[in-house]
Amino acid sequence: MTAKKSVLIVEDEHHLAVGIKYNLEAEGFQVTTAGDGPSALQCIQDKTPIDLIILDLMLPGMSGYAVCEKLREMNIDVPVLILSARTLTEDRTRGFDVGADQYLTKPFDLDELLSRVRNLLLMYDRRTKRGNGQPISSPPQYQIANCEVDFATYEVNAGGKKAKLTQLEMKLLQYFIHNEGRVIPRDELLENVWEMPATITTRAVDQFIRRLRKIFEPNPSSPRHFLTIRDVGYRFVTAGVDPELDA
Repeated sequence: MTAKKSVLIVEDEHHLAVGIKYNLEAEGFQVTTAGDGPSALQCIQDKTPIDLIILDLMLPGMSGYAVCEKLREMNIDVPVLILSARTLTEDRTRGFDVGADQYLTKPFDLDELLSRVRNLLLMYDRRTKRGNGQPISSPPQYQIANCEVDFATYEVNAGGKKAKLTQLEMKLLQYFIHNEGRVIPRDELLENVWEMPATITTRAVDQFIRRLRKIFEPNPSSPRHFLTIRDVGYRFVTAGVDPELDA
């Protein structure tokens, strides 16, 4: 018998948490709820099996941003779906920057929420079965300008400044490395890195590339390695290009 997938709902609006819990349980999920950030982290630290987290941002005691950031610092790579009333672009951007996988705004359509939950779980299962998110063999280290990537530890040493990549960020970087120089359509990245249908509307690809630029680019606003090809997708160049000549 296949074990039920476990979902943690971190939401301080009790009636909303109860409603989501009821509908997820009706779909066959095992659901736990937490009303604040510290309680959510405690639940995870207690080794409660969690396969996915639905996370509000405006929480008492500790924001959802801080919760997600803490999870990633602890190398907990379960999918995180932010569910928030915050609709500004900077809110979404910050959510992806701290390691969220998807962002859904309130009020939301229940069918869309359930669809996102199922797709995130499927994506995570596939990624895990392929061996810690590394389906493609990579060299132990890789050099991008003055940045050295350690594929074993997920660490980047950028001229003495260290950064830690999440499993999904590392998988995206690997895909770029193994397709260096080629223009990669955005839909291809969504399907092969996120393992999600290209028809799903999400800015996750753009936000994760923004995160890589912050780590690897001397000037993220004028990238030399992770290039945007307008109306098509992205191109990765290890040696870097002159942004003005490549425009």
